Amino acid sequence: MLDGWQVDWCRRELAATPVEELTSGTPMSGVRALRLDDGRAVVVKARIDPTQRAQTCLIAQRAAADAGFPCARPLTGLTLVGRLAVHAEEWRPGGVIEIDDSPAAAVRSARRYARATAITRRIVDSPPLPNPEWVRWEHEGPNHWPPNPLHDDRPGADFPDRDLVEIAGLVRKRLQSAALPRILGHGDWEAQNLRWENGRLHTVLDWDSLAWLPEAALVGAAAGAFATASAPTLAPLASSEAFLAAYQEQCGRFSREEREIAWAASLWPALHNARAEILWKNPPVALTQVLAQGEDRLRRAGI
Repeated sequence: MLDGWQVDWCRRELAATPVEELTSGTPMSGVRALRLDDGRAVVVKARIDPTQRAQTCLIAQRAAADAGFPCARPLTGLTLVGRLAVHAEEWRPGGVIEIDDSPAAAVRSARRYARATAITRRIVDSPPLPNPEWVRWEHEGPNHWPPNPLHDDRPGADFPDRDLVEIAGLVRKRLQSAALPRILGHGDWEAQNLRWENGRLHTVLDWDSLAWLPEAALVGAAAGAFATASAPTLAPLASSEAFLAAYQEQCGRFSREEREIAWAASLWPALHNARAEILWKNPPVALTQVLAQGEDRLRRAGI
């Protein structure tokens, strides 16, 4: 059941009335696929945007679609409805989530990430800050992880696991020491946000999760998280190596500093997820991989 404002919004911004709800996300996601009375199928996205990140993210998504990259093309600009930032885009159903975490899958994913980054890096106005929580190691708070009321009030939030906290501290210090220029890139390059069809990338989702970070950090985070689907985890070491090598083959070799930053960043999304596993008493999927691979990745990060 659509809210009245959604019907009014479609009539005003799309000059058409919703007649069928094709799919609907959770109330938290605020994403609904609709059939309009003029025959179009569209997705209407509504989210709270207190820091006004969404405008730059929408510009980048439109630039990607204009360049022929597989993603939904925005059909409207961003408008405010109360506290919600709202826009409509094409509906691109189809494709499947690929959960393969092999080196070959890493190479395929990295080549597409290189193409996406070649587009987003050209957008330099109004960086969408703050960065998404899972790549926000540059925050100024006293804790290694950025503030999050849902996590910070949980028992043990200050000290969830001795080894995890130690690794997080080392990684964050290394990442904050980087004096590298920042670019705009997709900050949530995970299997759950990619749809494949017959070996080809069908569409990339979640353009609201762009981040403003050094290129090496963006690529490193993607190299660690690309295979994440239902259970967030850390990709196998060999697959992260293949991801980083394939990206550099497409975009140019990294310096030693950039390679180390990439390896440090490869751990951060998994550190974020491992902390959440502990605090919410979930199975230690990411935690197990962080502890198993931490030493090797820290060594590659120059730590």
